[in-house]
Amino acid sequence: MDCCNCNVRKTVRTDEQKKKLINRLSRIEGQIRGIKTMMENDAYCNDILIQSSAVSQALNSFEKEVLSAHMHSCVVKDIREGRDEVVDELLQTMLRMMR
Repeated sequence: MDCCNCNVRKTVRTDEQKKKLINRLSRIEGQIRGIKTMMENDAYCNDILIQSSAVSQALNSFEKEVLSAHMHSCVVKDIREGRDEVVDELLQTMLRMMR
């Protein structure tokens, strides 16, 4: 069966938006690699926990930025176009994020 991608949803972002988000993810990726190195080198548990907390905070900030952009663009657009089901989708996403 061929996949035509007819139902694939995408968000178009400016080059600046993409660059900013990708840079954040690259920093987080570097932090994760640092924690892995700490583990490999038998670093002190507390030091690892502090770095892990920093990663969690960085990822949380990334999620907030994506969520804000989503609400200001995709959600507003869908509501204006009469697709109110986007509110339920957003609510489910936010509930998952709060776990």
